[in-house]
Amino acid sequence: MPGMSHTMQDPASPSGLEQTRRLGVETTGIEIIDEAQRTARPRDLFWPWFAANVSVFGMSYAAFILYFGISFWQGVLVTVVGVVVSFLLCGVVAVAGKRGSAPTMILSRAAFGVKGQRIPGVMSWLVSIGWETFLAILAVLATATIFERLGWGGGTATKVGATVVVAALIVGASVAGYHVIMRMQSVLTWLTGIATLVYVALTVDEIDWAAVQSIPAGSNQAVVGALVMVMTGFGLGWINIAADWSRYQSRDASGPAIVFWNTFGGALAPVLLILFGLALAGSSTEVLDGVALDPIGTLATLLPTWALVPFLVAAVLALVSGAVLGIYSSGLTLLSLGLRIPRPTAALVDGVLLTLGTIYVVFFADSFIGPFTSFLITLGVPLGAWAGVMIGDLLLRKGAYDDADLFDERGRYGAWDWPAVVLMAAAMLVGWGLVTNTVEDTEWNNWQGYLLGPLGLGGRDGAWAFANLGVLAALVLGFLGCVLLRRRTVLRQQALAPRTEARTAGTTR
Repeated sequence: MPGMSHTMQDPASPSGLEQTRRLGVETTGIEIIDEAQRTARPRDLFWPWFAANVSVFGMSYAAFILYFGISFWQGVLVTVVGVVVSFLLCGVVAVAGKRGSAPTMILSRAAFGVKGQRIPGVMSWLVSIGWETFLAILAVLATATIFERLGWGGGTATKVGATVVVAALIVGASVAGYHVIMRMQSVLTWLTGIATLVYVALTVDEIDWAAVQSIPAGSNQAVVGALVMVMTGFGLGWINIAADWSRYQSRDASGPAIVFWNTFGGALAPVLLILFGLALAGSSTEVLDGVALDPIGTLATLLPTWALVPFLVAAVLALVSGAVLGIYSSGLTLLSLGLRIPRPTAALVDGVLLTLGTIYVVFFADSFIGPFTSFLITLGVPLGAWAGVMIGDLLLRKGAYDDADLFDERGRYGAWDWPAVVLMAAAMLVGWGLVTNTVEDTEWNNWQGYLLGPLGLGGRDGAWAFANLGVLAALVLGFLGCVLLRRRTVLRQQALAPRTEARTAGTTR
């Protein structure tokens, strides 16, 4: 069938399922999850989302927020609204997983077409690889920083060892797959959660409430800029893989429950961590400036020496936890683009790319943060446009997807859904016109922001230049356009009789 991946032994069959349990390796790729394996409950979603977002690195966003020139209380508003709303949108996309029991990018074929999905698929893959490489780099650099403070080295040998350990943990768990990752995340949730509480207890006396409350308020433009940054850094940063973790949910699982547990699990830790970080960073300009340059290392300077090793272990495990979710999903996205290899091999390929990227940045690159920030802003716009179209399609579409047609360009979803593809392209053009990329070492990417002047927003040097309105604009335009332009298409697709042959036991895609 066109668009199918290669055939492999079905893990839902007796021999396949027995092999999966014995080896602990998930062999299921982008195919529809068999009914017998859809045993997860909505509350199970709490563990992966909480564990992936409980990293102490989340506190560093407090410094990024305050750098927009806003007050502590404005920062509190930005944090709560930005984190919760972004993970709420992530939870909405997660509902697609229980409706279709397939990875997110396979399910988005219903909106973009079997071939049209490859456009957002490539962008999703690049974003996932970029983010997870960033987390791995932070873990390696954090190890070197803390080892140096302890007098244990911190030089090349330490970085090499840290790179090997971090890469092995990320790649090993990603290759093992869903069931191993879910068990690992449930353990890491407790370890990193307890370690974070200990960190808070040891540093709470560093807070100077008088200094915190004396921070002057900022402009509305600054608040919007901080809000978009928080939304992009948290829920919207995960939205392209949200259904990957709900595809093992029973088809009769409650949609609202899936939204709740996804939102609660993802948002709980970041909200608390950023709020505490706002108090820490607002108390000391030294901490504020240091966190922006060296997040983990600066946070470690507030601890007594005896607590550094536990802090390091918790920080590295939390960063690894987030990277594992991303690499697992980027492997699924790679398969959705047409690569015909087993899922564990796809995860291994992405893990190797992550390792090479980490090695390059840690040992050879002169500059990283500037180009990386520019990369994320540039790809954040099309990701927002895709999310808008996907959420609009989900709200229009009632009931389950047709399994077979998700893999057949001759089916009801077609090869290309041109209204959706053109809509995404238009939302991207508007979005890129409303963001700026003037960070250091990215002059090649300064072509964006071309609508800030014509729309009376002050141009690339105006008050709105750094509000990153383009991400929200792309999201809203994608959503509204989908609801207005694709309603008849979705109704027509749902009126067609389902193709039942895809539900036959042993069928793989």
